[in-house]
Parts: sequence; C-alpha cells; structure tokens
Amino acid sequence: MKNDGFLYLLLLLMTLLGSLGSVFFKGYTANKQIKLLLIGFLSYGLGALLNIYLLGELPYTLVMPANALTFLWALLFAKWVFKETIGIRKIAGVAFILSGLLLLIW
Repeated sequence: MKNDGFLYLLLLLMTLLGSLGSVFFKGYTANKQIKLLLIGFLSYGLGALLNIYLLGELPYTLVMPANALTFLWALLFAKWVFKETIGIRKIAGVAFILSGLLLLIW
C-alpha cells in the first residue's frame, strides 16, 4: 500500500466532507439560500469521490466502517454550529465508535 498515514488522513477528510455536506444541507433547510445547498452538494460529492478512491487503496473492511466517523463530526457540528446540548450518552457512544475504529486500524 501507499503511505498509510496519508491515506488515513484522506479517510478522515472523506468523513469530514460528508458531514460538512449535511451541515450545509441543514443550513439550507433553515435559510433557503441556494449557495448553502450547492456547497453541501460540493462537499458531500467530494467526500463520495474520496470514498471511491480510498476503496481502491485501503481494505473495504476499513473504509466502510470508517464512515462511522461521521458520528464524531456530527456530534462536534451539533455542538459548535447548531448549539445543541450534547449529553454523556452521546459522548460515550462516539467514544465506543472511535475505539472500534482504532481496533480496525491497528
């Protein structure tokens, strides 16, 4: 395989872009600004293209489960962008997801 560290960074970026897309989609539903919708499509689409690329470079059993990282991004965006309250159960759930992903990587 190529540089695994770089590919793992792309994996993080893939999940981040997908999550950012949904943030812009939610923003569009509130404001009906077409630019938010277009940015959402662009972000989501770039994430999908990265997903396709990474499926050719990394094991399927790593790339697909890594999509669960969107739960981490969703939690962070919910708190930072949408000012939602994040409880201990949600934090614990994301911690379990991250620990499972770490087991897959190592």
